[in-house]
Amino acid sequence: MPSLPQTIVDEETIEQKIASLGPWFHNLRLNGVQTAPQHFLGDYPEIKFANFRSDIPLDLSGKTVLDIGCNAGFYSFEMKRRGARRVVAIDTDERYLRQARFAAEVQGIEIEFRQMAVWDVARLGEKFDLVIFMGVLYHLRHPLLALDLIHEHVARDLMLFQSMQRGSRDVVAVEPDYEFNAPAPFDQPGYPRMHFIEHRYSHDETNWWVPNRACVEAMLRSSGFAIEAHPEEEVYLCRWHPVETPPDGPHCVYPARRREAEHL
Repeated sequence: MPSLPQTIVDEETIEQKIASLGPWFHNLRLNGVQTAPQHFLGDYPEIKFANFRSDIPLDLSGKTVLDIGCNAGFYSFEMKRRGARRVVAIDTDERYLRQARFAAEVQGIEIEFRQMAVWDVARLGEKFDLVIFMGVLYHLRHPLLALDLIHEHVARDLMLFQSMQRGSRDVVAVEPDYEFNAPAPFDQPGYPRMHFIEHRYSHDETNWWVPNRACVEAMLRSSGFAIEAHPEEEVYLCRWHPVETPPDGPHCVYPARRREAEHL
């Protein structure tokens, strides 16, 4: 993998910069210095990635990658190390992006970082061979719209997906239709269900919707992502496929500002 020259190698300088950019959610190793060694989840996200690293193609030579909600860039760096020709990483939080840019500089890795929300991915104007959408869904007020926008605008083949899940791990068989007055499995633990968080969950006001397993899998299928692997409890490797336009119109609802722009 072609790399850029490392411009920051002094351990003391790295430690000082890590402290000034903190707190960190990704525990990266920058020339041997850890960014979040006391992480409440342990060596995160490395300990999670260890469960599914072999399910992602080891050779991404010539491929393009979009990392949505990149945080400090852990997955972006991993994909670049696998030879990805180009990695674009977006996040809404400028602090995370400052961390990611610093980590890229220390490691000599070239990543295109942009401050952007998932709602604006159409502005990228291209589709990617691999889309990473990890740890974002439950932070969104409109999660299904996000999946539809990814499918419509930026996904071409594979999507690596993860969401926090709560509730039952069971998945009940759901019929394609039910009569209005007939019994339906709505109250069974394994029926697709989203838990709405009005205020906060785990002291975080950006946690909005937490699905159960059945709901995650149903949402992915409904948005045009076929599940090819489920290597870790919350992680799915999916493949893009076309979806038919339903009678009530396209799945993907465009932001109002895009419709307004078309009339200018």
